[in-house]
Amino acid sequence: MKKALITVVLAAVLWLPAGALDKRYTTVVPDNAAVYVSKRPAPGKRLFSSPAIEKKIAEVQHLLKSNPKLAWMFGNCFPNTLDTTVHYGIVDGDDDTFVYTGDIHAMWLRDSGAQVWPYLRFVNQDPKLRRLIRGVILRQFKCLNIDPYANAFNFGPSGSPWAGDNTDMKPELHERKYEIDSDCYPIRLAYAYWKETGDSSIFGSTWLKAIDKVLTVFKQQQRKDGLGPYHFTRECDTPFDSQSWGGYGAPVNPVGLICSEFRPSDDATILPFLVPSNFMAVSSLRKAATILAEVNHNAALSSQCTALADEVATALQRYAVVDHPKYGKIYAYEVDGYGSRMLMDDANVPSLLAMAYLGDVPASDPVYQNTRRFVLSPDNPCFFKGKAGEGIGGPHVGRDMIWPMSIMMRAFTSTSDSEIRDCIAMLLNTDAGTGFMHESFYKDDASRYTRPWFAWQNTLFGELILKLIDDGKVQLLLDAK
Repeated sequence: MKKALITVVLAAVLWLPAGALDKRYTTVVPDNAAVYVSKRPAPGKRLFSSPAIEKKIAEVQHLLKSNPKLAWMFGNCFPNTLDTTVHYGIVDGDDDTFVYTGDIHAMWLRDSGAQVWPYLRFVNQDPKLRRLIRGVILRQFKCLNIDPYANAFNFGPSGSPWAGDNTDMKPELHERKYEIDSDCYPIRLAYAYWKETGDSSIFGSTWLKAIDKVLTVFKQQQRKDGLGPYHFTRECDTPFDSQSWGGYGAPVNPVGLICSEFRPSDDATILPFLVPSNFMAVSSLRKAATILAEVNHNAALSSQCTALADEVATALQRYAVVDHPKYGKIYAYEVDGYGSRMLMDDANVPSLLAMAYLGDVPASDPVYQNTRRFVLSPDNPCFFKGKAGEGIGGPHVGRDMIWPMSIMMRAFTSTSDSEIRDCIAMLLNTDAGTGFMHESFYKDDASRYTRPWFAWQNTLFGELILKLIDDGKVQLLLDAK
């Protein structure tokens, strides 16, 4: 049977209006394929534009032209943080960048660090992009100095819809849920930026004050000298939006681990020693120790970071490893130091699945590999499988809702081409025709989804595609449909 031909327009590559064609980036495909027109804002409405990023988008879309939907989605998703969420300026004579999380106009320390992370590889090609990311780092250090216990910040002292929370709110805060990873992501970003650029100017007095505050928080939350100053409760009808036991969380045995009152999902922990976040604290403290030694020549503070990292790492091996009857030794998701443990994984990063992606454990670690098999199975209570796809969710959105982020982490940490191909196909087929990632989708019907504008997942999707291309897996991407 003769196949009908239609033209797929990759308009995002060239900033063309719908219907405008360029033969260099026009793909002819058979049968009932759709016409894919860019979902990006018009060039004049984009918040930031990077020639290096635009060049890479063009290259990738050309490589992927025989998988036009993937090429289209990459073009929509990869620049989404730059197109729609970054607000760059000069404050007190230096770079400053405030980053929305997407449809919530506040800056999460975790999200903002993750949102710009995939652009680091381009900073030496684009001086303006370099200054933009430098501004994110400097803004994050300022946020830590305002309150190292807060997870999300306003652009200025404008107040918050959560001002009534029973905690020490300030007008600069959007929300004050204490999460270990909120203090780790700024270190991760700053360290990688420094290694990529050699620019140590970010590690001045603001940095030194910030890392001192982070150390203080982590030591306070080891709970060796009482509960510490942080507590949080909220009047709400969602249990995970508030913390128990008077706002301090469940009791813990002070064994050297660090308490986290909330998870990266912004949901309350059940047992306060959140294992993947403690792993991230270890790697972040080691990065901080290197910066303090090599840049600041502050041996005392560097030694404090190393000593705390060593203590937490030792405690993790003693208290976070569990003998599972089916999977062998695995990492628990949460523990309390008394012997109680939560065997599960949540979709948000850091997660148990994402520890190899973050570099917090080696991918070859046999305990990690056992854990990976566990969390990607029905034995994980937050793993859902249905007609539309399968993956990990969590209580933040609810039962049977799968987060694309977990599918991406599965692909990032896989050594199986067939598994990676299945993940890419799942991501392509659960966008509900929007061309973007969402926070979550219903396992049996991807048209039921949450958050149409969630920049972290969009940019992360672009990062995954670039990694697979770098790994020589272009044909795998072309076959994923």
